Amino acid sequence: MKTRMLGGLEVSAIGLGCMGMSQNYGPADRGESIASIHRSLDLGMTFLDSSDMYGVSSVSGMGHNEELIGDAIAGRRDEVTIATKFGIKGWSKDGSFVLDSSPAYAKQACEASLRRLKTDVIDLYYLHRRDRSMPIEEIIGGMAELVTEGKVRHIGLSEVNEDTLRRAHATYPLAALESEYSLFARHNEPAILPACLELGIGLVAFSPLGRGMLTGTVRTLEGLSDDDYRHTDPRFQGENLVRNLALFDRIQVFAKEAGATPGQIALAWLLAKNEHIVPIPGTKRVRYVEENAAAAGVVLTADQVGELDALVPGDAVSGDRYPEGIMRTIDA
Repeated sequence: MKTRMLGGLEVSAIGLGCMGMSQNYGPADRGESIASIHRSLDLGMTFLDSSDMYGVSSVSGMGHNEELIGDAIAGRRDEVTIATKFGIKGWSKDGSFVLDSSPAYAKQACEASLRRLKTDVIDLYYLHRRDRSMPIEEIIGGMAELVTEGKVRHIGLSEVNEDTLRRAHATYPLAALESEYSLFARHNEPAILPACLELGIGLVAFSPLGRGMLTGTVRTLEGLSDDDYRHTDPRFQGENLVRNLALFDRIQVFAKEAGATPGQIALAWLLAKNEHIVPIPGTKRVRYVEENAAAAGVVLTADQVGELDALVPGDAVSGDRYPEGIMRTIDA
């Protein structure tokens, strides 16, 4: 697979989001999850994305995903680019995250992640969500110390606004911003994406398949496990779901004419937007790893990108990206 640059960090053009192996999308089979990571590496999709909190929303527990990755990459560390995150410690009673962005906690969280990942350095270390009670300059200063100490190679942020991004980058160069970006989530296009490109910051697009809606595999909540996150996702509820599936059907027709799956078209659209955008579709199954990796070979023309833009305008999708409690933690 070809590679792309996130600031000064070279990564595979498509990465693997590993969260679903530990939480949010129903039970995961450990063997299949590890096989999915191995297949991803075999196909050159070597950019693995995790967080210390992946597992906290399930019986798996805090750090489960990092431990899983650590086991899966044993003996293959030199093939892998590891991205992980800190800053979310759990849930509050109102449904929002409990946040800690302090330099002291960054150091503590980093040490724990290194142990779980069974590595001596993290390639890309993100702040998962910003605690807005603390100046971003102080937060970034603490993360930069981890680079100086050799524990982290590059740093990044997740889900922040343009002002925060610029102030952070002026304090210490950021390699990447991780934010939701897809045909169904285009809120970054007016300000955040141009700022990233101006500053030389890569954009890592999480949920590039709309949490499954852009693959066509989820048209109803029936059959999903009781603990599946989509039972609470506003975009999968009632009339929102009906309207959003009508938009998806347009993409499905386009994909059939293009000779690809809808998910591959969604990933190819992101790849065509800019050479410094890297989608990280999440899966816990080998067959979807293979389908996603093949999207790197789907090349869209400028006219096709424009057609997709018109099929799903930026304001066409119904419902917030998250439930109200989580939306409050986004640095919007």
